[in-house]
Amino acid sequence: MKIVIDGFGGDNSPDEVIKGCVWAVEEFNPQIIITGDEKILKSRFSALGLSYKNITIENADGVIQVEDNPLDIRSSKAGTSMGVGFSLVKSGEAQAFVSAGSTAALMTGGSVVIGRIKGIKRPALAPIMPGVPPEASPASPGSSFHYLLLDGGANLECRPDMLVQFAIMGSIYAEKTMGVTNPRIGLLNIGTEEEKGRALELETHALLKNAPINFIGNVEARDVPLGVCDVVVTDGFTGNIYLKAVEGMGAFMKRSLKDLFTKNGATKVGYLLAKGGVKDISRKADYREIGGSPLLGTAKPVIKAHGSSDAKAFKNAIKQAVKFVESNAIEEIQKAIK
Repeated sequence: MKIVIDGFGGDNSPDEVIKGCVWAVEEFNPQIIITGDEKILKSRFSALGLSYKNITIENADGVIQVEDNPLDIRSSKAGTSMGVGFSLVKSGEAQAFVSAGSTAALMTGGSVVIGRIKGIKRPALAPIMPGVPPEASPASPGSSFHYLLLDGGANLECRPDMLVQFAIMGSIYAEKTMGVTNPRIGLLNIGTEEEKGRALELETHALLKNAPINFIGNVEARDVPLGVCDVVVTDGFTGNIYLKAVEGMGAFMKRSLKDLFTKNGATKVGYLLAKGGVKDISRKADYREIGGSPLLGTAKPVIKAHGSSDAKAFKNAIKQAVKFVESNAIEEIQKAIK
């Protein structure tokens, strides 16, 4: 299996990309192609003293920036590190693509260069979010729990039929790649009652009741991190607001705990006693542990890594791509949509 990674996508490229690739090879032994300026990449490998084991470099000219027109990924920016990565996957020279670059360009490239699964109206960005298992779950206390959010911001305006496709794709990905048995699908809404919401939610709810998924109905934002469902479905505008609100609350809690434990001598002693638990919570909430978000609906696996990813995050984004390929989730989505 070959995974392509954009060597110049993200704030910390190329050094953290390179280190993440080397770490990934050491841990789970994939074949990796790094795209980007060959001279720079080779000089950084040398400066960092790292091995090329299972890693090759594909030369590319330049980087597509956030301010660039994402549609240029098909034309004037096709030779950039991201554009070359897409072409390698489209041609079959690699099986999946990972980038921490421009989300808009990644969405465009995934849709029009690699292409959509036949019948899929729009691909959806699907962040994997940390939460706690539901109270009724047999999981032991402290067990990790993650749920899938889609759309996380790729499609700001959606129709009900698009949300139904998101639900089907999310259900398959959660089962095949995340290992969730019979995933519970919830529709994000302002209340759990069936009659709540805008026309979008009302029409989507009616369609989801007859979809080939385990639809549990409407769910409220406050309940989602508490394990009410395994996949939460919404439009990209609402989903991105939800995503950033959760990230902000996580940062608030982390800062509040730091202030609490450094308040005085007594609280510092308390921190020493609770340090293990605090670190465990931090680890579960750390995006680097997941690595990236799948773009569901493209004909081949695409993973969007966080823009500020470090080596650990890139390593886990590559791991996510490997799991995506091995799970055959795309083939299952093709069957379901057909």
